[in-house]
Amino acid sequence: MLFIDNRDLNDARVNLALEEHVLRNRMGSDDYLLFYINAPSIIIGRNQNTIEEVSPSVVAARGITVVRRISGGGAVYHDLGNLNFSFMTPSVHGRFNRYELFTRPVIDVLHELGVPAELGGRNDILAGGRKISGNAQFARPDRMFSHGTLLFDSNLDDVTAALVPKPGKVESKGVKSIRSRVANISEFLDHPITVMELRERIIERIFGTRDRSKVPTLELDAADWAEVDALVKRKYGSWDWNYGENPRCNVQRAHRFTAGEIDVRVNVEGGRVAAVRIFGDFMGREDVTELEALMLGVPYDYASIAGALSGVDLDSYFGDIPPDEALALLAG
Repeated sequence: MLFIDNRDLNDARVNLALEEHVLRNRMGSDDYLLFYINAPSIIIGRNQNTIEEVSPSVVAARGITVVRRISGGGAVYHDLGNLNFSFMTPSVHGRFNRYELFTRPVIDVLHELGVPAELGGRNDILAGGRKISGNAQFARPDRMFSHGTLLFDSNLDDVTAALVPKPGKVESKGVKSIRSRVANISEFLDHPITVMELRERIIERIFGTRDRSKVPTLELDAADWAEVDALVKRKYGSWDWNYGENPRCNVQRAHRFTAGEIDVRVNVEGGRVAAVRIFGDFMGREDVTELEALMLGVPYDYASIAGALSGVDLDSYFGDIPPDEALALLAG
């Protein structure tokens, strides 16, 4: 196995681009191991509809980056208290969806630390029945990777605020349900360590040493990093990849304020507002069809909608409903 040094970069867009670049362009017959720790971000599964998975107003207000990955599965939250691992291997028949093959060294280290970790559900690592790791995979005919999160000391309040619970997936009190189903590894430790110490322990488990000079390493050169930067620009840093590839969908968002209810219905095509209607029993002076016209054709994300409605006096349309709360509802 060869270790991949990501230079301790914390940009989710760069780390996902690095992972894909190595998989597609630098892999030989060896196995490879990549670790990365990202600044606050939500990583969306390849087949998910971004606007249904995240709260745009929350991610905008908290500076959380939203990036789509090439593997399937659900949305996960990353921050500096979350360690991510990626095992890259030849694509052998029967290996895909066999998560126990890739999570075993991680679970072994957690056991050594006294964490009651076990593989559970479809692709999770659980401790005490609560999720501490989510995993996903991507495969080509000749190679694949299995990557996962390790919630070590993450801000779980951001997890519940930024991720939108799905009806039928969580109980009626969705936000509380999400918070109760996840846990940090640090909660189970008798002796505190850092997230970097956890990484070094996994490296030692796999390579038999923490001394990087003795760890077999895939050497990346300037040309590799130039390719990574180019992939960020054309893919992982682009609105089209992270939002625009959503399928056509209908979005309904409603909330009852003290001064009345706003009920927003949006048709989204290619990530942009194709049609919108605003209903409710609020009492404003102006006709909301003017707002609807301003939103048409605008990318359906918080920053874009807010920009399209900048300078608009929302009080004149919604009465005593706080303008920032009305905007958050309109923009998702």
